[in-house]
Amino acid sequence: MPRIHPLPDLLISQIAAGEVVERPASVLKELIENSLDAGATKIDIQLEEGGVRLIRITDDGIGIEAADLPLALARHATSKIGSLDDLERVASYGFRGEALASIASVSRMSVTSRPQGAAHAMRLRNDAANAEPAALSGGTVIEVADLYFNTPARRKFLKTEATEYAHCSDVLQRMALANPGVAFTLSHNGAVRHRHTGCNEEARARLLLGEEFFSHARRVDVAAGPLRLSGYAALPAYSRSGRDEQFFYVNGRFVRDKLLTHAAREAYADILHGARHPAYVLFLELDPAEVDVNVHPAKIEVRFRNARGIHQFIFHAMQKALAAPIGSTPFATEPPSTSSYAGAPAANGYFAGYQQGSLAVAEQSAKPYLEFARSAFADQGAALNTAAATLPADADAPLGYAIAQLQGVYVLAQNNAGLVLVDMHAAHERILYERIKRQLDAGPPPTQPLLVPLLLAASAGEIATVEEHAHTLPLLGFEIGSAGPQQLAVRTVPALLAAGDLPALIRALLADLKEFPASRVIEAQRNELLSTMACHGAVRANRLLTLPEMNALLRDMEATERADQCNHGRPTWIQMSMQDLDKLFMRGK
Repeated sequence: MPRIHPLPDLLISQIAAGEVVERPASVLKELIENSLDAGATKIDIQLEEGGVRLIRITDDGIGIEAADLPLALARHATSKIGSLDDLERVASYGFRGEALASIASVSRMSVTSRPQGAAHAMRLRNDAANAEPAALSGGTVIEVADLYFNTPARRKFLKTEATEYAHCSDVLQRMALANPGVAFTLSHNGAVRHRHTGCNEEARARLLLGEEFFSHARRVDVAAGPLRLSGYAALPAYSRSGRDEQFFYVNGRFVRDKLLTHAAREAYADILHGARHPAYVLFLELDPAEVDVNVHPAKIEVRFRNARGIHQFIFHAMQKALAAPIGSTPFATEPPSTSSYAGAPAANGYFAGYQQGSLAVAEQSAKPYLEFARSAFADQGAALNTAAATLPADADAPLGYAIAQLQGVYVLAQNNAGLVLVDMHAAHERILYERIKRQLDAGPPPTQPLLVPLLLAASAGEIATVEEHAHTLPLLGFEIGSAGPQQLAVRTVPALLAAGDLPALIRALLADLKEFPASRVIEAQRNELLSTMACHGAVRANRLLTLPEMNALLRDMEATERADQCNHGRPTWIQMSMQDLDKLFMRGK
């Protein structure tokens, strides 16, 4: 066993870099935080090769004095805190004094800065002993080149250029949401990808989260003593298949904390299905002394002194914001579109000019139920008691035969026992799910090329996901490629899902692929992906079905395994016997 000996400073910094510098996005986060702590109102970011080749950040902050430049790259040297009391009440992003030293130990780094009043700027390189004069009008410029050039084993863990850039783009989004008054510009390989001017909180959130989020968002602004929770929480109609739109900030710092996530999830517990995830951007403000941010070198985890009280406050604040009365509108300044299909329900509840695509189930023409349908319900818009029809003599189908559709959501059918109510979306979802599974078991599913490619606006993360799973998507029946820096082109889809909501389907599928490890997508996570595909391919609520379509749906349900529940465990149909109906109307009493 060797004798105990002190480690060299370079090795100490490289060990710290293993915790602080996970990837280029980690470097970008630390450098943006330093610029914000310096009071910057304008931050320009230039990346090359996803940030691996170069990260250059230019800000208009207060700058660094020439005499302090050597300390800027030294371990445990900082201007943010000076005592234990300061550490217990941290009000800045940075405070540990190890980020720049850690970054410098695994890259070729330079810091150029000119504080106000200085005759000229000074530049210090991490491979030079002394600073040198440089040209800069003001503020600070930090360049980080050739990340992990001296630790090739760490560099092998980096992903593709597109993926690393996507992580950097996510960092910018998180920082920009928390600092709406700061102007940000992000360039990648010489092309400007994002430009955000300084604005207010709502305008910045609208820009980064989109109008679709805001069309379903509720404003959250609740204060109790020293605690305040503000921001926006989306209604369940905007639920997501992943956690990609959950942003939680504590005193302006983006965090991933199980306590906060659980409190938010509990607020949605009785209004959001367990397989879906809420979307929100929330800002918790409290006394800095009540939260410990010195939990992890990456500063993304926190610990609260009164964890239970914080949990309850967030839970009740969000529950109050989400508990809106029936008929109230979301936060959006303009009413959202009620649906993506042609002919949405009019205000009087009737369907005007309605046209729908195929249900993608066989529209059977068996004589018994068609004859019954004509005799029982000649006019679907009429009251249900307009025809005193009886079932066909051979009506032995468990789910009976359709007589009407209720509010575009439920199919009403009668069988020998009484009334059957069917949730048409849940039922169709199960049918599609089982069909897709059977097709995938036999090989890649039948596909349908799109006559005109479907173009979708996409985030950097979604584009990177498509590139990383280029071999997986065809196995699921999709041909998707990049059509530009912020656009995807969908050229082929599974034939069974061609009539579904393709934009929603593609986004949900990419969210699942991003969350699941690529090596497990087709095996362990296959059913989750297929469930997502079936859900978005199934017939939507407010789709007006013909009687043949309704009966075809019932017959397919009877022929499908596990058709009693949808993919998420909800029932697809219920039986109400004549006795049950008699009890409701107190017949015989």
